[in-house]
Amino acid sequence: MRLLIVEDAARLRNMLGDALTRMGHGVDLAEDGEEGEAMARLNPYDAIVLDRLMPRKDGLDVLRDLRRDGITTPILLLTALDGVDEKVRGLGIGADDYLTKPFALAELAARLEALTRRHHGQADSIIRIGPLNIDIAAKSVLRDGESITLTAREFSLLECLARRPGQVLSRAQIEERIYSENDSPLSNAVDAAIYSLRRKLFPDGSPSLIQTRRGLGYVLELP
Repeated sequence: MRLLIVEDAARLRNMLGDALTRMGHGVDLAEDGEEGEAMARLNPYDAIVLDRLMPRKDGLDVLRDLRRDGITTPILLLTALDGVDEKVRGLGIGADDYLTKPFALAELAARLEALTRRHHGQADSIIRIGPLNIDIAAKSVLRDGESITLTAREFSLLECLARRPGQVLSRAQIEERIYSENDSPLSNAVDAAIYSLRRKLFPDGSPSLIQTRRGLGYVLELP
């Protein structure tokens, strides 16, 4: 997933960025509401973690303006304000979820996965395509019941394609969805990752579900 963390507390912001990056996500960081809103308008994020109280522009104002302008990216409000009225207000403006501080990183990661799953219309965390069972929550892949070990980046690439079965994604679109702004992937990084992913998923030489569309990009679909 490509995620945006908007949080003015530097220690928490950097901790979340490091932890979610280790999970294989592309993570961008913003330190105030104005910067976060600008980035949310510019990039195709799978989800946004938005702090409630921030300098320059309050989290609720950012949320209200994004929703007013038709930006539907799932947004999780993160705040120390735990009153029921506060939660109702945030959800009423357009937040998709609400998490109060302090919180467990595992819960935040699970909530973000659930938000993106619902956004893509998935009933559960498992995507089934041909012989593959891709568990987005557990970060695991089975082929005909046999476990396949992938790196965090390889899984992120597979997830990107699997959430959009039958949709051709260009190299630039894939880079936008799996790399953060601070990453500087080589020009052939996506091609190399696709090659590695195919070898791991289909080592026996059977037809790969990851198809190349010459001049267009890649698509995950049954051959």
